[in-house]
Amino acid sequence: MEKELVVEIIELSNLGAGIAKQDGMVIFIENTCPGDVVKIEIIKQTKNYAIGKLLEVITPSKYRVIPMCPMQKVCGACQIQFIDYNYQLKLKKKIVEDYVGVNRSKSKIDVNVMDTIPSPQIKEFRHKIQYPISETQNSKRLIAGYYKPKSHEIVNIKYCPIQPKICDKIIEYIREIASKYNISGYNEKKHLGLLRHVVIRVSNYTGENLVTLVINDTKISKNIKEFANDIFNNFNEVVGVCVNFNNKKTNLILTDKTESICGVDYIEEKLCDITFRIGPNTFFQVNPESAENIFKYVKEYIKNNFNKPTIFDAYAGIATFGIVMSDIAQKVISVEENKESINLAKDVLKINNINNVELYAMDTAKYLEETTEKFDITILDPPRKGCTEEALDKTLKVTKSKIIYVSCNPQTLIRDLEYLISKGAKVSFIQPFDMFCHSYHVECVTIIDVE
Repeated sequence: MEKELVVEIIELSNLGAGIAKQDGMVIFIENTCPGDVVKIEIIKQTKNYAIGKLLEVITPSKYRVIPMCPMQKVCGACQIQFIDYNYQLKLKKKIVEDYVGVNRSKSKIDVNVMDTIPSPQIKEFRHKIQYPISETQNSKRLIAGYYKPKSHEIVNIKYCPIQPKICDKIIEYIREIASKYNISGYNEKKHLGLLRHVVIRVSNYTGENLVTLVINDTKISKNIKEFANDIFNNFNEVVGVCVNFNNKKTNLILTDKTESICGVDYIEEKLCDITFRIGPNTFFQVNPESAENIFKYVKEYIKNNFNKPTIFDAYAGIATFGIVMSDIAQKVISVEENKESINLAKDVLKINNINNVELYAMDTAKYLEETTEKFDITILDPPRKGCTEEALDKTLKVTKSKIIYVSCNPQTLIRDLEYLISKGAKVSFIQPFDMFCHSYHVECVTIIDVE
Protein backbone atom coordinates (compact mmCIF):
# COMPACT_ATOMS: atom_id res chain seq x y z
CA MET A 1 0.00 0.00 0.00
CA GLU A 2 1.23 3.49 -0.84
CA LYS A 3 2.39 5.56 2.12
CA GLU A 4 0.10 8.51 1.30
CA LEU A 5 -3.45 8.04 0.09
CA VAL A 6 -6.68 9.95 -0.53
CA VAL A 7 -9.63 7.98 0.81
CA GLU A 8 -13.29 8.45 1.74
CA ILE A 9 -14.47 7.61 5.26
CA ILE A 10 -17.40 5.20 4.97
CA GLU A 11 -18.27 4.47 8.61
CA LEU A 12 -17.16 4.78 12.24
CA SER A 13 -15.50 1.99 14.22
CA ASN A 14 -16.68 0.88 17.66
CA LEU A 15 -13.72 2.83 19.13
CA GLY A 16 -14.56 6.08 17.35
CA ALA A 17 -12.08 5.93 14.45
CA GLY A 18 -13.16 6.53 10.87
CA ILE A 19 -13.01 3.55 8.51
CA ALA A 20 -11.90 3.64 4.88
CA LYS A 21 -11.17 0.83 2.44
CA GLN A 22 -8.42 0.62 -0.16
CA ASP A 23 -7.95 -2.44 -2.39
CA GLY A 24 -9.99 -4.50 0.09
CA MET A 25 -7.88 -3.38 3.06
CA VAL A 26 -9.64 -1.75 6.03
CA ILE A 27 -7.94 1.45 7.23
CA PHE A 28 -8.65 3.11 10.59
CA ILE A 29 -8.13 6.88 10.83
CA GLU A 30 -8.82 8.85 14.01
CA ASN A 31 -10.47 12.30 13.96
CA THR A 32 -12.41 11.53 10.80
CA CYS A 33 -16.14 11.42 10.12
CA PRO A 34 -18.23 9.32 7.70
CA GLY A 35 -18.44 11.32 4.48
CA ASP A 36 -15.00 12.94 4.85
CA VAL A 37 -12.59 12.72 1.91
CA VAL A 38 -9.15 12.85 3.50
CA LYS A 39 -5.46 12.64 2.73
CA ILE A 40 -3.73 10.18 5.05
CA GLU A 41 -0.35 8.67 5.82
CA ILE A 42 -0.20 4.91 6.48
CA ILE A 43 1.68 4.50 9.78
CA LYS A 44 0.98 0.81 10.38
CA GLN A 45 -0.04 -2.12 8.20
CA THR A 46 -0.85 -5.73 9.07
CA LYS A 47 -2.33 -8.61 7.07
CA ASN A 48 -5.87 -7.62 8.07
CA TYR A 49 -5.92 -3.86 8.51
CA ALA A 50 -3.95 -0.61 8.37
CA ILE A 51 -3.82 2.52 10.51
CA GLY A 52 -3.67 5.92 8.88
CA LYS A 53 -2.74 9.34 10.23
CA LEU A 54 -4.90 12.24 9.11
CA LEU A 55 -2.90 14.76 7.06
CA GLU A 56 -5.66 16.86 5.51
CA VAL A 57 -9.44 16.97 5.22
CA ILE A 58 -9.92 17.54 1.49
CA THR A 59 -13.72 17.49 1.46
CA PRO A 60 -15.40 17.63 4.88
CA SER A 61 -18.44 15.50 5.64
CA LYS A 62 -21.78 17.30 5.95
CA TYR A 63 -21.78 16.00 9.55
CA ARG A 64 -18.44 17.59 10.48
CA VAL A 65 -18.67 20.57 12.85
CA ILE A 66 -16.22 22.80 14.71
CA PRO A 67 -15.57 21.15 18.11
CA MET A 68 -16.51 23.22 21.16
CA CYS A 69 -13.13 22.44 22.75
CA PRO A 70 -9.86 23.62 21.16
CA MET A 71 -8.06 20.66 22.80
CA GLN A 72 -10.30 18.01 21.23
CA LYS A 73 -7.65 16.50 18.97
CA VAL A 74 -5.00 16.11 21.66
CA CYS A 75 -7.23 15.23 24.64
CA GLY A 76 -8.47 11.65 24.73
CA ALA A 77 -11.83 12.35 26.39
CA CYS A 78 -14.08 13.48 23.48
CA GLN A 79 -13.13 11.42 20.44
CA ILE A 80 -16.06 12.50 18.21
CA GLN A 81 -16.84 16.04 19.41
CA PHE A 82 -16.24 17.30 15.84
CA ILE A 83 -19.30 15.35 14.61
CA ASP A 84 -22.81 16.85 14.65
CA TYR A 85 -24.57 15.71 17.84
CA ASN A 86 -27.69 14.28 16.18
CA TYR A 87 -25.46 12.24 13.89
CA GLN A 88 -23.46 11.07 16.92
CA LEU A 89 -26.69 9.50 18.21
CA LYS A 90 -27.16 7.60 14.94
CA LEU A 91 -23.55 6.44 14.98
CA LYS A 92 -23.97 5.12 18.53
CA LYS A 93 -27.01 3.12 17.51
CA LYS A 94 -24.98 1.64 14.65
CA ILE A 95 -22.13 0.76 17.03
CA VAL A 96 -24.58 -1.33 19.08
CA GLU A 97 -26.09 -2.83 15.90
CA ASP A 98 -22.60 -3.81 14.72
CA TYR A 99 -21.93 -5.61 18.00
CA VAL A 100 -25.26 -7.39 17.67
CA GLY A 101 -24.46 -8.51 14.11
CA VAL A 102 -20.78 -9.31 14.55
CA ASN A 103 -20.79 -11.42 17.70
CA ARG A 104 -18.61 -14.32 18.70
CA SER A 105 -21.00 -17.10 17.70
CA LYS A 106 -21.85 -18.22 14.19
CA SER A 107 -25.50 -17.20 14.56
CA LYS A 108 -26.53 -13.56 14.96
CA ILE A 109 -28.69 -12.25 17.80
CA ASP A 110 -32.08 -11.34 16.39
CA VAL A 111 -32.90 -8.23 18.38
CA ASN A 112 -34.13 -4.74 17.57
CA VAL A 113 -31.88 -1.83 18.55
CA MET A 114 -33.90 1.33 19.21
CA ASP A 115 -32.88 4.90 18.35
CA THR A 116 -30.42 6.39 20.86
CA ILE A 117 -32.07 8.59 23.49
CA PRO A 118 -30.07 11.85 23.68
CA SER A 119 -28.52 13.41 26.74
CA PRO A 120 -30.51 16.39 28.08
CA GLN A 121 -27.20 18.26 28.30
CA ILE A 122 -24.30 18.07 25.86
CA LYS A 123 -22.21 20.72 27.66
CA GLU A 124 -21.24 20.68 31.35
CA PHE A 125 -22.87 17.26 31.77
CA ARG A 126 -19.91 15.45 33.33
CA HIS A 127 -20.27 15.68 37.11
CA LYS A 128 -17.31 13.54 38.07
CA ILE A 129 -13.79 14.39 36.97
CA GLN A 130 -10.62 12.40 37.65
CA TYR A 131 -7.55 14.37 36.66
CA PRO A 132 -4.15 12.67 36.76
CA ILE A 133 -1.49 15.03 38.16
CA SER A 134 2.13 15.45 37.16
CA GLU A 135 4.56 18.37 37.07
CA THR A 136 6.78 20.19 34.60
CA GLN A 137 10.40 19.09 34.51
CA ASN A 138 12.04 22.46 35.17
CA SER A 139 9.58 24.76 36.97
CA LYS A 140 7.89 21.87 38.85
CA ARG A 141 4.50 23.46 38.20
CA LEU A 142 1.57 21.04 38.45
CA ILE A 143 0.04 19.61 35.28
CA ALA A 144 -3.56 18.40 35.46
CA GLY A 145 -5.81 17.09 32.70
CA TYR A 146 -6.61 14.03 30.64
CA TYR A 147 -4.26 11.66 28.85
CA LYS A 148 -3.48 12.00 25.17
CA PRO A 149 -5.03 9.15 23.14
CA LYS A 150 -3.21 5.83 23.62
CA SER A 151 -0.64 7.33 25.98
CA HIS A 152 -0.02 8.35 29.58
CA GLU A 153 1.10 11.83 28.58
CA ILE A 154 -1.10 14.38 30.38
CA VAL A 155 -2.73 17.21 28.43
CA ASN A 156 -2.76 20.24 30.75
CA ILE A 157 -6.45 21.22 30.63
CA LYS A 158 -7.37 24.80 31.59
CA TYR A 159 -10.92 24.70 30.23
CA CYS A 160 -13.17 21.69 29.64
CA PRO A 161 -16.64 22.41 28.18
CA ILE A 162 -18.13 19.04 29.15
CA GLN A 163 -17.74 19.61 32.90
CA PRO A 164 -19.11 22.36 35.19
CA LYS A 165 -17.01 25.55 35.13
CA ILE A 166 -16.34 25.30 38.86
CA CYS A 167 -14.10 22.26 38.19
CA ASP A 168 -11.79 24.36 36.03
CA LYS A 169 -11.58 26.99 38.80
CA ILE A 170 -10.78 24.41 41.50
CA ILE A 171 -8.09 22.72 39.41
CA GLU A 172 -6.49 26.03 38.47
CA TYR A 173 -6.40 27.06 42.13
CA ILE A 174 -4.76 23.75 43.03
CA ARG A 175 -2.09 24.40 40.38
CA GLU A 176 -1.46 27.89 41.76
CA ILE A 177 -1.08 27.05 45.46
CA ALA A 178 0.66 23.65 45.25
CA SER A 179 4.18 25.09 45.48
CA LYS A 180 3.20 27.11 48.56
CA TYR A 181 2.62 23.83 50.43
CA ASN A 182 5.44 21.92 48.72
CA ILE A 183 2.95 19.61 46.97
CA SER A 184 4.71 17.75 44.17
CA GLY A 185 3.08 16.11 41.15
CA TYR A 186 3.33 12.36 40.60
CA ASN A 187 5.91 10.80 38.27
CA GLU A 188 4.35 7.57 37.09
CA LYS A 189 7.57 6.06 35.70
CA LYS A 190 9.63 6.72 38.82
CA HIS A 191 6.74 6.28 41.28
CA LEU A 192 7.76 9.53 42.96
CA GLY A 193 5.86 12.69 43.86
CA LEU A 194 2.93 13.18 46.21
CA LEU A 195 -0.26 14.17 44.35
CA ARG A 196 -1.41 11.47 41.92
CA HIS A 197 -4.99 12.51 41.07
CA VAL A 198 -7.61 15.09 41.91
CA VAL A 199 -11.16 13.72 41.87
CA ILE A 200 -14.10 16.14 41.99
CA ARG A 201 -17.73 15.09 42.43
CA VAL A 202 -20.23 17.85 41.56
CA SER A 203 -23.90 17.79 42.51
CA ASN A 204 -26.22 18.76 39.67
CA TYR A 205 -28.90 19.31 42.33
CA THR A 206 -27.11 21.60 44.80
CA GLY A 207 -23.98 22.73 42.93
CA GLU A 208 -21.87 21.43 45.84
CA ASN A 209 -18.43 19.91 45.22
CA LEU A 210 -16.51 17.16 47.00
CA VAL A 211 -12.76 17.22 46.30
CA THR A 212 -10.59 14.14 46.85
CA LEU A 213 -6.79 14.38 46.75
CA VAL A 214 -5.21 11.03 45.84
CA ILE A 215 -1.72 10.91 47.34
CA ASN A 216 1.30 8.63 46.99
CA ASP A 217 1.57 8.15 50.75
CA THR A 218 0.11 6.28 53.72
CA LYS A 219 -0.44 9.20 56.08
CA ILE A 220 -1.52 12.83 56.07
CA SER A 221 1.31 15.33 56.48
CA LYS A 222 0.93 18.84 57.86
CA ASN A 223 1.45 20.22 54.35
CA ILE A 224 -1.32 18.16 52.75
CA LYS A 225 -3.69 19.05 55.59
CA GLU A 226 -3.03 22.78 55.17
CA PHE A 227 -3.33 22.37 51.37
CA ALA A 228 -6.74 20.70 51.75
CA ASN A 229 -7.97 23.38 54.16
CA ASP A 230 -6.85 26.13 51.79
CA ILE A 231 -8.95 24.59 48.97
CA PHE A 232 -11.91 24.17 51.31
CA ASN A 233 -11.77 27.74 52.61
CA ASN A 234 -11.33 29.34 49.19
CA PHE A 235 -14.49 27.90 47.58
CA ASN A 236 -18.00 28.20 49.02
CA GLU A 237 -19.04 25.49 46.54
CA VAL A 238 -16.63 22.94 48.10
CA VAL A 239 -18.41 21.20 51.00
CA GLY A 240 -15.58 18.78 51.77
CA VAL A 241 -12.02 17.76 50.98
CA CYS A 242 -10.86 14.16 51.44
CA VAL A 243 -7.55 12.39 51.03
CA ASN A 244 -7.31 8.97 49.40
CA PHE A 245 -4.16 6.93 50.05
CA ASN A 246 -2.65 5.17 47.03
CA ASN A 247 1.08 4.41 47.33
CA LYS A 248 1.20 1.38 45.04
CA LYS A 249 2.38 1.08 41.44
CA THR A 250 -1.03 0.70 39.87
CA ASN A 251 -3.39 2.24 37.32
CA LEU A 252 -6.12 2.18 39.96
CA ILE A 253 -7.13 5.74 40.79
CA LEU A 254 -8.87 5.36 44.15
CA THR A 255 -8.17 2.77 46.84
CA ASP A 256 -10.62 1.82 49.57
CA LYS A 257 -8.77 3.96 52.16
CA THR A 258 -10.08 7.53 52.32
CA GLU A 259 -9.98 10.08 55.14
CA SER A 260 -12.03 13.28 55.42
CA ILE A 261 -9.87 16.36 56.13
CA CYS A 262 -12.43 19.14 56.28
CA GLY A 263 -16.15 19.55 55.77
CA VAL A 264 -18.31 16.52 54.91
CA ASP A 265 -17.34 13.41 52.96
CA TYR A 266 -20.32 13.34 50.60
CA ILE A 267 -22.47 15.47 48.30
CA GLU A 268 -26.22 15.15 47.79
CA GLU A 269 -27.77 14.49 44.38
CA LYS A 270 -31.45 14.35 43.52
CA LEU A 271 -32.83 11.95 40.91
CA CYS A 272 -36.48 11.04 40.38
CA ASP A 273 -37.42 13.14 43.47
CA ILE A 274 -35.12 11.06 45.70
CA THR A 275 -32.11 12.54 47.49
CA PHE A 276 -28.93 10.45 47.25
CA ARG A 277 -25.58 10.79 48.98
CA ILE A 278 -22.40 10.30 46.95
CA GLY A 279 -18.99 9.76 48.53
CA PRO A 280 -15.45 9.72 47.07
CA ASN A 281 -15.56 6.01 46.14
CA THR A 282 -19.27 5.76 45.32
CA PHE A 283 -20.26 4.52 41.90
CA PHE A 284 -22.72 7.01 40.43
CA GLN A 285 -23.36 7.91 36.82
CA VAL A 286 -21.25 10.87 35.64
CA ASN A 287 -24.17 12.39 33.71
CA PRO A 288 -27.03 12.79 36.25
CA GLU A 289 -29.68 14.03 33.81
CA SER A 290 -29.08 11.20 31.35
CA ALA A 291 -28.99 8.76 34.28
CA GLU A 292 -32.39 10.07 35.37
CA ASN A 293 -33.68 9.32 31.86
CA ILE A 294 -32.55 5.72 32.28
CA PHE A 295 -34.12 5.33 35.73
CA LYS A 296 -37.42 6.80 34.50
CA TYR A 297 -37.35 4.53 31.44
CA VAL A 298 -36.81 1.38 33.51
CA LYS A 299 -39.38 2.47 36.08
CA GLU A 300 -42.00 3.16 33.41
CA TYR A 301 -41.39 -0.24 31.81
CA ILE A 302 -41.81 -2.04 35.13
CA LYS A 303 -44.89 0.02 36.06
CA ASN A 304 -46.58 -0.79 32.73
CA ASN A 305 -45.85 -4.52 32.90
CA PHE A 306 -46.00 -5.46 36.61
CA ASN A 307 -48.09 -4.80 39.70
CA LYS A 308 -45.92 -4.48 42.82
CA PRO A 309 -43.18 -6.92 41.76
CA THR A 310 -40.28 -8.22 43.85
CA ILE A 311 -37.02 -6.82 42.47
CA PHE A 312 -33.40 -7.94 42.80
CA ASP A 313 -30.99 -5.03 42.29
CA ALA A 314 -27.57 -6.52 41.50
CA TYR A 315 -24.21 -4.69 41.38
CA ALA A 316 -26.23 -1.96 43.08
CA GLY A 317 -23.72 0.79 43.88
CA ILE A 318 -25.63 3.04 46.27
CA ALA A 319 -28.78 1.08 45.33
CA THR A 320 -29.97 3.81 42.97
CA PHE A 321 -32.08 1.48 40.82
CA GLY A 322 -33.55 -0.32 43.82
CA ILE A 323 -34.39 2.89 45.65
CA VAL A 324 -35.92 4.57 42.58
CA MET A 325 -38.07 1.47 41.93
CA SER A 326 -39.09 1.04 45.60
CA ASP A 327 -42.43 2.85 45.38
CA ILE A 328 -43.69 0.55 42.59
CA ALA A 329 -42.26 -2.64 44.14
CA GLN A 330 -43.46 -4.98 46.85
CA LYS A 331 -39.86 -5.53 47.96
CA VAL A 332 -36.37 -4.75 46.67
CA ILE A 333 -33.11 -6.45 47.58
CA SER A 334 -30.00 -4.46 46.61
CA VAL A 335 -26.57 -6.11 46.69
CA GLU A 336 -23.24 -4.27 46.41
CA GLU A 337 -19.78 -5.34 47.58
CA ASN A 338 -18.54 -1.79 48.34
CA LYS A 339 -19.36 -1.15 52.01
CA GLU A 340 -19.07 2.63 51.69
CA SER A 341 -21.78 2.58 49.00
CA ILE A 342 -24.08 0.43 51.14
CA ASN A 343 -23.61 2.74 54.14
CA LEU A 344 -24.55 5.72 51.98
CA ALA A 345 -27.57 3.79 50.67
CA LYS A 346 -28.70 3.23 54.27
CA ASP A 347 -28.61 6.98 54.81
CA VAL A 348 -30.67 7.48 51.64
CA LEU A 349 -33.34 5.06 52.87
CA LYS A 350 -33.60 7.01 56.15
CA ILE A 351 -33.62 10.44 54.49
CA ASN A 352 -36.40 9.40 52.08
CA ASN A 353 -38.34 7.23 54.56
CA ILE A 354 -38.14 4.09 52.40
CA ASN A 355 -38.86 0.81 54.21
CA ASN A 356 -39.10 -1.90 51.55
CA VAL A 357 -35.46 -2.03 50.38
CA GLU A 358 -33.05 -4.54 51.95
CA LEU A 359 -29.32 -3.86 51.56
CA TYR A 360 -26.50 -6.42 51.50
CA ALA A 361 -22.80 -5.49 51.47
CA MET A 362 -21.47 -8.50 49.60
CA ASP A 363 -20.44 -9.78 46.20
CA THR A 364 -23.40 -10.29 43.87
CA ALA A 365 -22.25 -13.75 42.76
CA LYS A 366 -21.90 -14.84 46.40
CA TYR A 367 -25.38 -13.57 47.27
CA LEU A 368 -26.83 -15.41 44.28
CA GLU A 369 -25.12 -18.59 45.42
CA GLU A 370 -26.57 -18.36 48.92
CA THR A 371 -30.08 -17.02 48.34
CA THR A 372 -33.19 -19.18 48.07
CA GLU A 373 -35.46 -16.27 47.10
CA LYS A 374 -37.08 -15.79 43.70
CA PHE A 375 -37.73 -12.39 42.14
CA ASP A 376 -40.11 -11.16 39.47
CA ILE A 377 -37.43 -8.88 38.05
CA THR A 378 -33.65 -8.75 38.26
CA ILE A 379 -31.86 -5.52 37.37
CA LEU A 380 -28.25 -6.19 36.35
CA ASP A 381 -25.95 -3.15 36.22
CA PRO A 382 -22.45 -4.71 36.21
CA PRO A 383 -19.08 -2.98 35.62
CA ARG A 384 -17.61 -2.79 32.10
CA LYS A 385 -16.31 -6.36 32.28
CA GLY A 386 -19.90 -7.63 32.43
CA CYS A 387 -21.07 -10.74 34.28
CA THR A 388 -19.50 -14.16 34.74
CA GLU A 389 -21.31 -17.17 33.28
CA GLU A 390 -21.79 -18.42 36.83
CA ALA A 391 -23.54 -15.19 37.84
CA LEU A 392 -25.74 -15.31 34.74
CA ASP A 393 -26.72 -18.93 35.47
CA LYS A 394 -27.72 -18.02 39.01
CA THR A 395 -29.56 -14.91 37.84
CA LEU A 396 -31.69 -17.10 35.58
CA LYS A 397 -32.50 -19.38 38.53
CA VAL A 398 -33.64 -16.57 40.85
CA THR A 399 -35.58 -14.58 38.22
CA LYS A 400 -39.18 -15.51 37.46
CA SER A 401 -40.01 -13.11 34.62
CA LYS A 402 -37.64 -10.38 33.37
CA ILE A 403 -33.98 -9.42 33.50
CA ILE A 404 -33.28 -5.75 32.84
CA TYR A 405 -29.60 -5.51 31.89
CA VAL A 406 -28.02 -2.05 32.07
CA SER A 407 -24.61 -1.91 30.40
CA CYS A 408 -21.93 0.68 29.63
CA ASN A 409 -20.06 -1.74 27.33
CA PRO A 410 -21.86 -3.12 24.24
CA GLN A 411 -19.14 -5.72 23.70
CA THR A 412 -19.58 -7.50 27.04
CA LEU A 413 -23.34 -6.91 26.88
CA ILE A 414 -23.65 -8.86 23.62
CA ARG A 415 -21.37 -11.59 24.98
CA ASP A 416 -23.63 -11.97 28.03
CA LEU A 417 -26.81 -11.84 25.92
CA GLU A 418 -25.46 -14.65 23.73
CA TYR A 419 -24.94 -16.76 26.83
CA LEU A 420 -28.41 -16.01 28.22
CA ILE A 421 -29.98 -16.89 24.85
CA SER A 422 -28.07 -20.19 24.84
CA LYS A 423 -29.78 -20.95 28.16
CA GLY A 424 -33.28 -20.30 26.79
CA ALA A 425 -33.77 -16.57 27.49
CA LYS A 426 -35.23 -14.23 24.87
CA VAL A 427 -34.04 -10.68 24.25
CA SER A 428 -36.90 -8.27 23.56
CA PHE A 429 -34.96 -5.15 22.53
CA ILE A 430 -31.96 -2.94 23.28
CA GLN A 431 -32.46 0.74 24.09
CA PRO A 432 -29.27 2.86 23.80
CA PHE A 433 -28.84 6.06 25.83
CA ASP A 434 -26.21 8.76 25.36
CA MET A 435 -24.50 8.98 28.73
CA PHE A 436 -21.03 9.98 27.50
CA CYS A 437 -21.62 12.72 24.91
CA HIS A 438 -18.98 13.28 22.22
CA SER A 439 -17.32 9.91 22.88
CA TYR A 440 -17.84 6.49 21.30
CA HIS A 441 -19.20 5.13 24.59
CA VAL A 442 -22.87 4.20 24.77
CA GLU A 443 -25.12 3.02 27.61
CA CYS A 444 -27.76 0.37 26.88
CA VAL A 445 -30.88 -0.95 28.61
CA THR A 446 -31.85 -4.44 27.46
CA ILE A 447 -35.12 -6.22 28.29
CA ILE A 448 -34.75 -10.00 28.60
CA ASP A 449 -37.59 -12.51 28.98
CA VAL A 450 -36.72 -15.59 31.08
CA GLU A 451 -40.20 -17.18 31.23
